[in-house]
Amino acid sequence: MSEEQTRSRRRHRSRAEAAQLVAEYEAGEINRVEFCQKHGLGLSTLARYLRRQQEQRESDPGRWVAVELAGGRPAGASGLAVVLAGGRRIEVGRGFDAKTLAQLVHLLEPA
Repeated sequence: MSEEQTRSRRRHRSRAEAAQLVAEYEAGEINRVEFCQKHGLGLSTLARYLRRQQEQRESDPGRWVAVELAGGRPAGASGLAVVLAGGRRIEVGRGFDAKTLAQLVHLLEPA
């Protein structure tokens, strides 16, 4: 295969797509090789996405992040679930204390 054909097969992902891949990798339980094979991604590409994400986190730790609402809550369930970087998850029920939740998130984010 020529270099030109190889380049035409490369997929150019948006920053949002790259961030989504990083989030999926960080939340998953498979190694880099398996993840890259599953997503048709080169190891160096994933490493670059991970490095960019880490640099962005370090340069702007207070930034907002994209949130995706997931369906399929059990009947009668109400509350909030937050999945942090690295797959850490916080769930709170109806009537939770917002101040306590804010303190907990503040403690967990630098970790």
